[in-house]
Amino acid sequence: MSYISLYRKWRPRTFSEVRGQEAVVTTLKNQVISGHTGHAYLFVGTRGTGKTSVAKILAAAVNCESPKDGNPCLECESCRSLLAGTNINIREIDAASNNGVDNVREINEDVVYPPTMGSYKVYIIDEVHMLSAGAFNALLKTLEEPPGHVMFILATTETHKIPLTIFSRCQRYDFHRISIQDIEAQINHLSQKEGLDIEDKAVSYIAKKADGAMRDALSLLDRCASYYLDQRISYDGVLKILGAVDMDIYSRLFRTIKETDTVGALKILDEAIMSGSIINRFVTDFVGYLRNLLLLTAGGEQDMTDILGTTMENVDTMKKDASLTDTGELSIYIREMSRLLEDLKRSTGQRTVAEMYFIRLTRPSVDVAQEETAAAALRTRLTSLEKALADTRARLEQIEKNPVAFAAPKISEDVKTEKKEEVKKNEYEPVKALPEDIKKLVKSWDVIVNSFSTQTSIPDMMRRAKPYPVNEEDGHKLKIVVDSESCAKRFNRDCGDGSGMTNLGALHKYIADTCGLDVDIILQLEDKETYNEIQDITELVKIPIVPDDRKEEV
Repeated sequence: MSYISLYRKWRPRTFSEVRGQEAVVTTLKNQVISGHTGHAYLFVGTRGTGKTSVAKILAAAVNCESPKDGNPCLECESCRSLLAGTNINIREIDAASNNGVDNVREINEDVVYPPTMGSYKVYIIDEVHMLSAGAFNALLKTLEEPPGHVMFILATTETHKIPLTIFSRCQRYDFHRISIQDIEAQINHLSQKEGLDIEDKAVSYIAKKADGAMRDALSLLDRCASYYLDQRISYDGVLKILGAVDMDIYSRLFRTIKETDTVGALKILDEAIMSGSIINRFVTDFVGYLRNLLLLTAGGEQDMTDILGTTMENVDTMKKDASLTDTGELSIYIREMSRLLEDLKRSTGQRTVAEMYFIRLTRPSVDVAQEETAAAALRTRLTSLEKALADTRARLEQIEKNPVAFAAPKISEDVKTEKKEEVKKNEYEPVKALPEDIKKLVKSWDVIVNSFSTQTSIPDMMRRAKPYPVNEEDGHKLKIVVDSESCAKRFNRDCGDGSGMTNLGALHKYIADTCGLDVDIILQLEDKETYNEIQDITELVKIPIVPDDRKEEV
């Protein structure tokens, strides 16, 4: 007889043998006892948590000739045929390979026939989320009102792919990840039955690596038992087989990063690689170690052993490391290691990429510190700008309410001379315009044209000009495009108010005084080739057309 894998050999056959899903099995067992079973069930949960096993147990229980406390007896003809895989009344369908409309139509045609033995024909559809949209629609009517001798049990790992119309027709049961303690108990129980000699520390590591899936835990145990045939399965042996490393290495790596020991961190990485560890798995496990340190730091003196999912010996080591750091620093480490995992997926030189990240972490002067400093500087600048705007608004509101109180008092020429320097120091300095400010100026150009006037020809000259925002390396600017050299010359002439400024300079001062913005203005002559089509149309229809190729603000 060929070898049978442990997870298949020891698959639960009764509700009592199921581990870690007490709420689900208790409910289903009571339904069998009371005879109040439903016609459609939906089992939801991650891989290896017992969905298919419980479905088979339920199918056996409802067809059992003499159930015992809701469990199948495993002795009657129906139970024996199910265990042998010959019971034609219980069909297990893989929706991943039978996901079409025709497959569902076969089920719809088959449900009309009564079972050959037992009370129910049970259809177990695994990975039901793989059904096509047409297949789901074909199943709806039968799923809602099947014959009295039919039961559907649907199982899935991806609930978001199940249509709501299917949800509403089923009783939903959620299968949770199995706890480390339950997995450890099952491994010890089955190891005794199989005659395996295994260390407690090795059992704990396998249970943790299973990540809540009993099937994964038994598969890992199967690998270790095959390697150490008729030998003791040790903790170090499990690490060797699974390509993992001892937790002590993560503690040492954390301390080298904390002490900014670049060479030490690179040596530990080399040690892990040379011992056979896969870089992705090594980094993933290190992120898990940092996560545990973060929880210990945030939890303070509270007992978090259950949440950490590790032994008390490891918790004591983690507490010592957690006392050396804080949540902010650990958050930076976790963020950088998460970025490393993303880069490793796209990289062919994984070792080089990993070494680069560890160098960055052990040298705060590199990117990490610079990013934090830049973010802090930006926050400071935004705060100061918000305060300046708030003060300006408050000042304007006070002036509007009581303009007389804020009128400038008459002072003598001597006082004016004495206070001249002080007034210059206290003058309001406009804020450097940001890209958003320049876009608003462009949109408000007509308002600026109508309100700005130093001489009669200026508004007409500005109406003929076209404003554009410009994004250049040395700063954001406002570009004014004019259609003729004569118009450009008028912009560069003296504004005539005795200040000695040009019309362009007067415009710059006007924007600064009224809007509080320091804007760099560029004057540019229009490219005739760019606009000759518009000019031809203008001459044809005798209607002025202004091109508007400005980008709308997003």
